[in-house]
Amino acid sequence: MSFFISPAYAAGGSPTGSGFELIIMMAVFAIIFYFMIFRPQSKRAKEQRNLLTSLSKGDEVLTSGGIVGRITKISDDNDYLQLSLDETTTIVIKKDFVSAVLPKGTLKSL
Repeated sequence: MSFFISPAYAAGGSPTGSGFELIIMMAVFAIIFYFMIFRPQSKRAKEQRNLLTSLSKGDEVLTSGGIVGRITKISDDNDYLQLSLDETTTIVIKKDFVSAVLPKGTLKSL
């Protein structure tokens, strides 16, 4: 039977890779992790911080819940905003829930 199939022998000894290759592979994974996950997330967080600091009275904003309103009052000491949805309805929300500042006149076009 061994005429057609050569017998398999187990490879003995140490593996051919070294510890240096493992370090290089881990460094490559760390670089990929940084550029694919960490860096874009930190950019988005920086943009959100800049958006929240640039809010002013009279800005028309969109909240993360989908509410569109005009800022009527900003409370700096506790990070809350008062939004006017129309002439009679006002709500109070936390600044963190503002997702975008809309162009002037957006409320009138809705």
